[in-house]
Amino acid sequence: MSQVTLKGNPIQVDGQLPAVGANAPAFSLVAKDLSDATLASFSGKRKVLNIFPSVDTPTCATSVRQFNEKASQLNNAVVLCISADLPFAQARFCGAEGLSNVVTLSTMRGHDFLKHYGVSISSGPLAGLAARAVVVLDEHDKVLHTELVGEIAHEPNYDAALKVLG
Repeated sequence: MSQVTLKGNPIQVDGQLPAVGANAPAFSLVAKDLSDATLASFSGKRKVLNIFPSVDTPTCATSVRQFNEKASQLNNAVVLCISADLPFAQARFCGAEGLSNVVTLSTMRGHDFLKHYGVSISSGPLAGLAARAVVVLDEHDKVLHTELVGEIAHEPNYDAALKVLG
């Protein structure tokens, strides 16, 4: 179990992020067309998992915008923006913002993802959602970098996440 804060108030997060050097846990999440998207769906690509509570909050929206901008400069990589938002809301947000360099995925049918990736908020007003985290994987799904953001209202360290992709 980990502890983070939400506007300074302690929040419990169940589990631990996958360890650097470990193989990433398989997952199945929901794509914008309501199909199942698995880790294997992105086989052969390097992956940045941008995990957050909801695109309807300012910091989460900023992280999607920032990774969208930076993703256009990545070689053989995909940014997966993962939240509890329904695929309709994710698509509406990206469409309204003109964001086309990220892939949105919903935990709508993928609650196991929260447990297997150690990001399940278990206390406070956001209980049941994902904590803010970044997990970077190589093209063979080996974990290269992880960050559980200590304050949910803060942005992740974009430079540290992308640096491992060189």
